[in-house]
Amino acid sequence: MPLFLKKNDLGATVAIWKIVEPEDWFLANLGLTARELKQLADIKGRKRVEWLAVRYLTHELSGLALRSPILKDDSGKPYLAHDGLHLSISHSGEMAAAALASLPVGIDIQRPVDKIERIAHKFLRPEEAVSLSLEHRLLHLHVYWGAKETLYKAYGRRELDFRAHIVTGPFAFDPEGGTFTGKVEKEGFIAHYELRYEILEGYVLVYGVER
Repeated sequence: MPLFLKKNDLGATVAIWKIVEPEDWFLANLGLTARELKQLADIKGRKRVEWLAVRYLTHELSGLALRSPILKDDSGKPYLAHDGLHLSISHSGEMAAAALASLPVGIDIQRPVDKIERIAHKFLRPEEAVSLSLEHRLLHLHVYWGAKETLYKAYGRRELDFRAHIVTGPFAFDPEGGTFTGKVEKEGFIAHYELRYEILEGYVLVYGVER
């Protein structure tokens, strides 16, 4: 079973599953509820196996004897029905990622794509934009995007503007990975987060926990 990564860091348990199994393997090993089967029926193509893999990984990460379905609250934030921990999930291509923590947590994994350049102005603040690495610009952009996604997930409520309400870094990019800080600030609410990024087999992983 390709558990690609599992570690405790920043007060969270973080794991990645490298997806090599077919859809049928996950269906045979998950025991999906009727509600989950209905959700899966609305998903098409490769996203189906990614959706299944992140649920299998979350169960492995939880340590629960009986699998708890992933539910969503009124804002769409995922949680486990039978566990009091905060949960965050992400999937992209061959990788599924999950994080569990006692404090609000977020995680994002992405396969870098050039088209991120076209939307960079929508999520980068001026001080973040001027910090971009000349040599590793595409990866640096994806770390910033992943950080914004991570903090959006940790915050867990809608109507959050990635440029106006989420502040990260700025930080100097290191291809070996690193840590930096971020915050969500909106209408009197403020929360601070510790963030870490890594480049793993070409994928950009970012996760963070409220501090």
